[in-house]
Amino acid sequence: MTTQSSFAKKKTRSSAVAKVKTPPGVCRVAAIQMASGPSVAGNLEEAGRLVEQAVKQGANLVVLPENFAIMGLRDKDIVASREGEGKGPIQKFLADTAKKFRIWLVGGSVPMEAAAKTKVRNACLVYDDKGKLAARYDKIHLFGLDLGNEHYREKDAIEPGDQVVSVDTPFGRIGLSICYDLRFPELYRALGEVDLILIPSAFTETTGKAHWETLVRARAVENLAYVIAPAQGGYHINGRETHGHSMIVDPWGVVLDQLPRGSGVAIANINRNYQASLRKSLPALRHRTIHQC
Repeated sequence: MTTQSSFAKKKTRSSAVAKVKTPPGVCRVAAIQMASGPSVAGNLEEAGRLVEQAVKQGANLVVLPENFAIMGLRDKDIVASREGEGKGPIQKFLADTAKKFRIWLVGGSVPMEAAAKTKVRNACLVYDDKGKLAARYDKIHLFGLDLGNEHYREKDAIEPGDQVVSVDTPFGRIGLSICYDLRFPELYRALGEVDLILIPSAFTETTGKAHWETLVRARAVENLAYVIAPAQGGYHINGRETHGHSMIVDPWGVVLDQLPRGSGVAIANINRNYQASLRKSLPALRHRTIHQC
């Protein structure tokens, strides 16, 4: 397992926009929902609008969905938009926006350079409130589906990652994952004890309707962790339909906020003291007797 270095808590500073104040020991998190298209510039404009909306509602940590910057008409569109680390308009947008609003901002997934010129790494990028890259996770599990008229083969355009990543933040230790990873609970066990789990996604309407909420709430309950699960939600120009229902779930499995479809913001408070009390009352994480080799 690889981890990123710890970050000290920052002193409170005035923001670029007025924020809702939260009680001591509580922070506010947001899951952004979009229905992205093939235009990177257009998607970044929409993402910026939604991030500002979340900040105005008091969010300190904002998470964008998988493929927020591009949902191409075909695989080659995504490959054509891939970026080298620290270079390109998508990463510049994330860094500048985090710094502007003095928030931690997560690009749910960004198409990054891969070893193969015909593929990308689907990377979740975490930026701190100074606009610095704090962590990167490359999606490990690649979605494949052959169901009636629906066919998906992410491996045709995506090169899988092989490193489990968590990062220390002012909001606690965060475990990173992307979309299809949600179906593999062993990944979340490999993260160790984390306080928040991020699952930026683009679930299809078919699989999302059947399994999305059940799986998201299960990951929260079994890890006694908050889960922030922003999603793509709606009809896309490429013909794809995504499920939406971005949600924030508490460690007891309670859905704190949820969006059905369309662009918008799910927002909620996370309370580390409440989480600590649950873990003390039900110390399931310490009761584990079967561990990975």
